[in-house]
Amino acid sequence: MKPLIPSDATSTAVAAGPAPDREDQSLHDEILTRLRDHIVEGNIPDGGRVPERQLCEMLGISRTPLREALKVLAAEGLVELLPNRGARVRQLSEHDLGELFDVMGGLEGLAGRLACENITDAEIAEIERLHYEMYGFYLHRDMHGYFRVNQLIHQKIVEASRNATLLATYANFAGRIRRVRYSANFARKRERWGEAMREHETILDALRRRAGNELSDILFVHLRNKRTAAVEHLRVAGPTEAEPA
Repeated sequence: MKPLIPSDATSTAVAAGPAPDREDQSLHDEILTRLRDHIVEGNIPDGGRVPERQLCEMLGISRTPLREALKVLAAEGLVELLPNRGARVRQLSEHDLGELFDVMGGLEGLAGRLACENITDAEIAEIERLHYEMYGFYLHRDMHGYFRVNQLIHQKIVEASRNATLLATYANFAGRIRRVRYSANFARKRERWGEAMREHETILDALRRRAGNELSDILFVHLRNKRTAAVEHLRVAGPTEAEPA
């Protein structure tokens, strides 16, 4: 994995360039994306401590940018910051999952209804393009690509609601279940993955027709099915060893 620290040549070019802040932001975003993916994809167990030294070596960065990225992930609900002890991956119980997925189902259902009232033809075309890109990842059994585009489709529908409060609330809850939502794709993998693709076909069809009530119901059921798969995966994986208080 290539280091994220720029080479001497790159650093010189950046120093001479007109917008160093933009370069710093780009580096921060890349670190954040790679760290988020590393955690979401299960490379650190639920409840496990975040190994800062190993991650710094993997990403080619110092502790400061890593900890800045961890603060963002803590705000998203993906990790917990421990006073003077670094961070650990947030662990959710079955009860937590049930509540979170029900709330997400309600939020996405409302977003679907509002999106059908406000979405443009260009936005529908973009979601349709993403749908077929996701289908390609599904055919090639590319879990990382499939999940990334899947989440982008849901995000686009929420954005099309034109409701800033809904969008902010959705972002808050989406971060908390992003990891388990990814892991749920491995539970009952073959049948559930095909079922999820068929559900996305109905989502796209309802969106094209701007059938708000229908899309709302489809999205809520879609999240309920995700919840079932997530709980199943949690039971199969079993509890992780708790960290001493």
